[in-house]
Amino acid sequence: MTTTLEQEQETVQTELETAASSAEATPIASAVANAHAERSRGSLRSRAPRSSARTRAPRERGEFDQVTIDVRRVARVMAGGRRFSFSLVVVIGDRKGRVGVGLGKGADTALAIDKATRDAKKHLLTITRTASGSIPHQVRAKYASSTVEIIPSSGRGLVAGSAMRTVLDLGGVTDVVAKIHTRSKNKLTIARATIAALRLLRAN
Repeated sequence: MTTTLEQEQETVQTELETAASSAEATPIASAVANAHAERSRGSLRSRAPRSSARTRAPRERGEFDQVTIDVRRVARVMAGGRRFSFSLVVVIGDRKGRVGVGLGKGADTALAIDKATRDAKKHLLTITRTASGSIPHQVRAKYASSTVEIIPSSGRGLVAGSAMRTVLDLGGVTDVVAKIHTRSKNKLTIARATIAALRLLRAN
């Protein structure tokens, strides 16, 4: 790269000398030669490699991982028409035994996520786990229209679906089989039913 730049500089210098010698005849030719010289110098400066002085500092990772499991756009009927807002369900966890579920509503998704995250942090649960990351015994719980069951199963990994998988994964629970015994597809009630079941765990 340096050799190429030096060759280009020598070529430009030769052109400048030639233009200057021919420019002695008229002032107009001299002005044209000077303009060409400035343009050539600017081109060489732009081609020169820039130092990467501006480097972004790596963003620090938060204490909790966060997953949005449900997003809804809701409307409120007012005198002047309908006003829309967003309702989000967020699950946070450190994958080491702490997990929480939060609900947030706001005029835009960013505001709703902030509210849901704060709500989840207020309702953090510390899960009673075994040394292998499983649960000590079988539990079953119901929240609203959702009924769930969590069964320890050594060596199976995490066998779960829907919002239950997200809650158990962020809570660091493994080697369990999770079942949803109702037809409800509401992810908020399923997630809170899972939290209710995990609250029933007790150390043996």
